Amino acid sequence: MISLEGKTLGNQSFEGKKVLVRCDFNVPLDKASGEITDDTRIRESLPTIRRLLDGGAAVILMSHLGRPAGTGFEPQFSLAPVAERLGKLLSRPVHFSNDVFTEVTVSTARDLQAGEVLLLENLRFIKGETKGDEAFAAYLASLGNVYVNDAFGTAHRSHASTAVIARFFPDDKYFGLLMEHEITNLERLLHSAERPFTAVIGGAKVSSKIDVLKNLSGKVDNLVVGGGMAYTFVKAAGGKIGNSLVEEDKLDTAKEIMEEFAKKGVQLLLPEDSVCADRFDNAADRKVFPTREIPDGWMGMDIGPAAVARFSEVLASSKSVLWNGPLGVFEMENFSEGTLQIGRCIGKVTERGGYTAVGGGDSVAAVNKLGLAETLSYVSTGGGAMLEYLEGKKLPGVEAILA
Repeated sequence: MISLEGKTLGNQSFEGKKVLVRCDFNVPLDKASGEITDDTRIRESLPTIRRLLDGGAAVILMSHLGRPAGTGFEPQFSLAPVAERLGKLLSRPVHFSNDVFTEVTVSTARDLQAGEVLLLENLRFIKGETKGDEAFAAYLASLGNVYVNDAFGTAHRSHASTAVIARFFPDDKYFGLLMEHEITNLERLLHSAERPFTAVIGGAKVSSKIDVLKNLSGKVDNLVVGGGMAYTFVKAAGGKIGNSLVEEDKLDTAKEIMEEFAKKGVQLLLPEDSVCADRFDNAADRKVFPTREIPDGWMGMDIGPAAVARFSEVLASSKSVLWNGPLGVFEMENFSEGTLQIGRCIGKVTERGGYTAVGGGDSVAAVNKLGLAETLSYVSTGGGAMLEYLEGKKLPGVEAILA
């Protein structure tokens, strides 16, 4: 168990301080207009920013956006639209530095007054950011006297602004409110989830979830497996899966995982039936087959009605649920129903007073489509970081604050 004592904003005083905050403003932009199409990540940063401003701090915000080459300014990855949107959300002007390394940036940061906000340009325009360059981290650190990491989505990266910079603030580094929320909920899942505890794990490949499955083996009561990865398990168990997605080199791994879960008394549930297609296309012909008896020429694309019923039955008796990954080809409307049905069931767990946690792009997309984001106990902001935390790995951005 991780202790966050003394590492959160809590009752700390920031009056008169210049606080550097690493946020995750990696928002989607419309390619044609450059306008922000979803400002969720900006909104999620507001509680921390407001807490600091209300406490009398001057706030300097840092973030990345997209994957620039790291060789200088690229207009399509500029954080200028974020500065504009953030100003509207905060109802106050946001100073914007259109470069990270300039005298103007240094002087603006130096002259920033309590209650004022400065956003630096995209850190990844500088190669030293992703390289974890100590000199770049030292420069950033020189702009403020307190460091706050509130970017869970990048906590699994050893970048200059997420891990290295914390070394320059041995006694003045903290988790923001969003980071605190993420860590607290993940620790609850891994160490004190109320039983029965069911994990619903989907996605295309077993290979991307092996470590998560292994780490959950002694922690959950039920493991529901869906998505493309289910067919590797079904084939490993002797089933006939037609043309369904399979990782031939992971069949032995799937067998080992099933044996490990059986040994620990965990119920592992694979879909009894599948909605199948004759080609990988939303407009393909569809038929429902038992998952262990999919004929050649057909591929599993979604969980079938019997699988939905069985999985729902297990979820109905669960007090804690973790969901990561879609249960079918969610991006195709004709193969999204299974994921949506299970999403509704997970929503009902919360309504009954249970604890529900969701992470991963398509899972969160399903939650948003169903209007459940405000209903569930915890929706993670960082798919990759959440996965690594669930795998039992130490995240550089977290360890840097705890050190």
